[in-house]
Amino acid sequence: MIRTPLRPLARILPARVRGENPDAIERENIRRRHAEMQARARARAEGRLLMLGLFFVGAFATVGVRMAMMATSDPHEPVAGRSGSAIVMQRADIVDRKGRVLATNLETVSLYAQPPLMVDPVAAARGLKRIFPDLDEARLIKDFTGKRKFVWIKKKISPEQRQAVFDLGDPGLLFGPREMRLYPNGRLAAHVLGGASFGREGVNAAEVIGVAGVERRFDDYLRDPANGGRPLQLSIDLTVQDAAERVLAGGMKIMNARGATSILMDVDTGEVISLVSLPDFDPNERPAPPVKGDPSDSPLFNRAVQGLYELGSTFKILTAVQAMELGLLGPDSPVDTSRPLRQSGYEIGEFKNKNYGPSLTLAKVIEKSSNVGTARVARMIGPERQKKFFERMGFFDPVGIELVEARGSRPLIPRQWRELEAMTIAYGHGLSATPMHLAAAYAAIANGGYYVSPTILKQNGPQYGPRVLSEKVAADARRMLRAVVTDGTATFGEVPGYEVAGKTGTADKPKPEGGYYEGKVIATFASMFPASDPKYVLIVTLDEPSITAAGQLRRSAGWTAVPVAAEMIARVAPLLGLRPKVEASRVTGITLTSN
Repeated sequence: MIRTPLRPLARILPARVRGENPDAIERENIRRRHAEMQARARARAEGRLLMLGLFFVGAFATVGVRMAMMATSDPHEPVAGRSGSAIVMQRADIVDRKGRVLATNLETVSLYAQPPLMVDPVAAARGLKRIFPDLDEARLIKDFTGKRKFVWIKKKISPEQRQAVFDLGDPGLLFGPREMRLYPNGRLAAHVLGGASFGREGVNAAEVIGVAGVERRFDDYLRDPANGGRPLQLSIDLTVQDAAERVLAGGMKIMNARGATSILMDVDTGEVISLVSLPDFDPNERPAPPVKGDPSDSPLFNRAVQGLYELGSTFKILTAVQAMELGLLGPDSPVDTSRPLRQSGYEIGEFKNKNYGPSLTLAKVIEKSSNVGTARVARMIGPERQKKFFERMGFFDPVGIELVEARGSRPLIPRQWRELEAMTIAYGHGLSATPMHLAAAYAAIANGGYYVSPTILKQNGPQYGPRVLSEKVAADARRMLRAVVTDGTATFGEVPGYEVAGKTGTADKPKPEGGYYEGKVIATFASMFPASDPKYVLIVTLDEPSITAAGQLRRSAGWTAVPVAAEMIARVAPLLGLRPKVEASRVTGITLTSN
């Protein structure tokens, strides 16, 4: 900066010539210099004040916007700090074959306490006891007044309960947002879904993990963010499942059964359209597993895939189809049914000591359900060939359905497969399998001879496995099973318009320690419909049924499982889109003549 001299000679000399005082020029220059300095200082100050004003305006605007955002958002508890990896909260939905929700997530909150922040711990404990009667008030007071700095109170609470806790007004009672698994249909398909629970937990999140059923089997898929939240689609039809559960529950009550299960399966795809096991449970409030007693008494026990039963005479058709497949017999071939029949010191008799005469055709052996005839067919087949056939039909391994409970259900086969064992297995005693194994075996008869593995996932088209029967043998077997319903032991199974075919099975119930109970049976009806072109297999099994009918106490499948299955078919067949086949009736009183 160039400064102007206070006593410039260019002005001083002329001023002396004119007789003026040169000091006046100096004072004027000083005044001007001070005025310039003041102007510059004022400009600097005004700039600083402007900048400071803009800063405060921006700060207040930021605070105002943030306050507005907080006022319009959901309240969340402040988090002082976090440790460890983040917990993934989102879990994919589970839907039925038509996209209807079976399991989804629900946003809720957890309740916890920080005792150092509490104003009146005793009053808070008493208030929580009023809101949550299941809490221990004395324990809460001890925790709140002790040295603990953090106390879990409830892992999930309802909005009404949350508001009630808010009304207590204690700052030490805090909430943490989280998700929980919700099953909007309650008990429906409980054994398929299984249920979920919390794994790793934090104040602001909880890891939802599957504990049973498809929730556990597909836990990794349901929790994987890479799937983009795509739902897991099951083969279950929600409407059919509901109808099947209602019918089976009613039938179980009427037949005074201890438990029951039913399986409805597509014979070409292996899709399980409905799976019911009773008693059941609500997966929203899944009970604790039993620690003692018979596991089958627990509602968590899935009888369809965990129940290993001797399935009785339902195995007889398997013996017949093997004999036909080997070319040993045909449907009209005679079979010796004369008595007595002894093997290895044991006598094989008929149900209720019936006598079917010296012989029956193979078809009549199935229709009448002759133990003696079936045993003699098994003797013709031989133990080794029978054993290999049952292995091909899937009776040596756990069934391949995608339920974790099925993995441990390996059929119980005899240690030594001799001629006696072959003869008893032929009519359903000596080998224990699950109803799901039986469904897969009957599906092979229904679809023309292909083994299909049961699945709980929706499929696109047929999923045929290896061929286990010829098409002709399968067709002959279906006609034999149809005769069982029209003229044999399952006449109560006839459903007008749907051509039901099937086989009854009544087996004595074994004791855990060995031997059999007196007067306790497992009653099963294995069926398919419509018999002329089967689309579905239905298995109904009742545990310890009994009913008084026609003046007698009845326990056999023909009186118990068969009527329940018939009612179920009548209910679900229209839901499956099957139109009843109406047979034209002859018009009486009219004679047709030609021109």
